[in-house]
Amino acid sequence: MNNFTFFTEFILLGLSADCHVQTLLFVLFLGIYLLTLMGNLVMILVIRGDSHLHIPMYFFLGHLSFLDICFSSVTMPKMLQNFLSEKKSISVWGCITQSFFFLLSGCAEASLLSAMAYDRYAAVCYPLLYTMVMNRSLCIVMVSAAWVMGFLNSLVNNLFIHKLHFCGSNVISHFCCELPSLFPLSCTDPTANKFLLSGSSAFLGLLTLPLILFSYSRIISAILNIRSSEGQAKAFSTCSSHLTVVLLFYGTALFRYISPASGSVLERVVSIQYSVITSLVNPLIYSLKNQEVKAALQRLLRQ
Repeated sequence: MNNFTFFTEFILLGLSADCHVQTLLFVLFLGIYLLTLMGNLVMILVIRGDSHLHIPMYFFLGHLSFLDICFSSVTMPKMLQNFLSEKKSISVWGCITQSFFFLLSGCAEASLLSAMAYDRYAAVCYPLLYTMVMNRSLCIVMVSAAWVMGFLNSLVNNLFIHKLHFCGSNVISHFCCELPSLFPLSCTDPTANKFLLSGSSAFLGLLTLPLILFSYSRIISAILNIRSSEGQAKAFSTCSSHLTVVLLFYGTALFRYISPASGSVLERVVSIQYSVITSLVNPLIYSLKNQEVKAALQRLLRQ
């Protein structure tokens, strides 16, 4: 260990080393970040400001919009700064802090999406008892559980990363400090950390995915039993937005955290999908496909 040189900062390779490409990427991702902030803030304001949307579905959706703002804000400002700076560095403590909040936001969002799936199950399968089943106390407990699960998962993984010593190369083949990208830079054996991250990700998936699969299996069965095509279309429209978001988020995030890190371009593209693009398209998906949100937005604009 005495032959190694320990360092205090990492270098983030980002998405491209070409200066002209970086300028174009800065403009592109600045636009994406501003649209993400604006779209999710509008969703929160519409949900809070319109009494017609004070029901469990939009209670969860408001928290999802807040999480999307947090998720994108963990990485995007530093990414934008690096596009314009020659030295694309981040301190070791700053990197670990970023990885903590990144994992917290991602795990909390995964847990919240499973709670939203159960909410859709209650709305479609028990419409007359919906407000009784999904009462405010249960909604608060489910949202709190999502935050607690995200916090604990992130805390455990980031506490154990302090056991690692970083030396030799300090170049991260990524645009942000995700834990899988840090492990190859450790000069101590990161096998235990890899198993912990894969295990905690699998555990989170086993807690949340069965609830989503159960909810949608019952939802599909209930929709097929509806005799009128108009009723089927209305029931499906209440769930299609959420199902789209689940597929976008879970498909890429599980691939990233369960598969071994390789530092490839594909990993960066996958990370952009669930940490940047999903936060951008969530408010669009829920607003464009939801007549109640569009009507509430029109009322808010008139006011």
